[in-house]
Amino acid sequence: PHTGRLALYLLGLQATCPPLSPHRSLVTWLKYYLEEDWTGSQQRGHPVTSYYQYGLGVLALCVHRKRVRDEVVRRLLTAQHHGRLGHSGNTVDTEAVVALAFTCLERRRLVGSALAAKLRLAAHEASRNIAKAQGPDGVIGNIYSTPWAMQVFLATGECQTELAFGQAMAALLENLEAFGTAATMAQVLPVLHGHSYLDIAAMHCGEEPDTLTPLDMEPLLEVPGNKTVQLVVECPLPWCYDLQLYDRLVPVPATASLLDVLQAAAVLEPHEFRFHTQDTPQGPFLTQVLGLEARPEKRNYWQILSAPNTPLQMGIADYRPQDGATVILRLSEW
Repeated sequence: PHTGRLALYLLGLQATCPPLSPHRSLVTWLKYYLEEDWTGSQQRGHPVTSYYQYGLGVLALCVHRKRVRDEVVRRLLTAQHHGRLGHSGNTVDTEAVVALAFTCLERRRLVGSALAAKLRLAAHEASRNIAKAQGPDGVIGNIYSTPWAMQVFLATGECQTELAFGQAMAALLENLEAFGTAATMAQVLPVLHGHSYLDIAAMHCGEEPDTLTPLDMEPLLEVPGNKTVQLVVECPLPWCYDLQLYDRLVPVPATASLLDVLQAAAVLEPHEFRFHTQDTPQGPFLTQVLGLEARPEKRNYWQILSAPNTPLQMGIADYRPQDGATVILRLSEW
């Protein structure tokens, strides 16, 4: 089911103040996807996609002022209560999306009073958990989950009293270059203007001035020449036969992204280096390297670092390593 992608599209569509309701059938499809998302994996007791996408679906329906079955809401409540939304920093964006959905449902009175009280408590609990996930640099989870976390503080009214909000805003302002795609810009722009996605539901579209004009995007300047990037693949997990599985210099054009580096390595040595990615709203996500697949059920992922040990804060299609840089792909556990 395309739950998350359709939910983000409907949130964006509502924010543009469409003249009528041409998207009514899309809202119906989203309700259908929410049911398909769950029944497709009923025996496991969790969505086929993820709780992040499932929460996004509930949030988008709420912003469009559409009711969802109480059972759908209780699935998210149960997952949060039993700590199934994720682990450590990886759960921040999921817990934030779920908290926004809870707050929206309660404020819009789309659930009964008893369930609304539970949602209010759950949203504030999520807000406290999110604040605890903040690092010394002000980032909450990672740089991309930080805007989601700040939306929760804004939606619950805790931005005035929560010290984490000011520290997170400072971190965002220092890392704005990380938000280079439409999807990531859509997460950070509302926060920079003091809004959350919940505010979309309260927009008075008749008062919105028609000021949107097309923007002519300037192409990236071509930088002549090439650069060389040291590409290293590591597997420190006990079941790997060796710590360092790959270590090569990869020549690429001067403007190449990390994704370009990976593709160049695969062309240079197709029998030695191979990788797979998965498309996400934030761009391609690295899922497999040298035949080793990162799987959430095994609690591992491909961590990308700039040597010696600095985690990458950008997507592989956005990060452009410098000439002579060493990039490490490390299969890690969470």
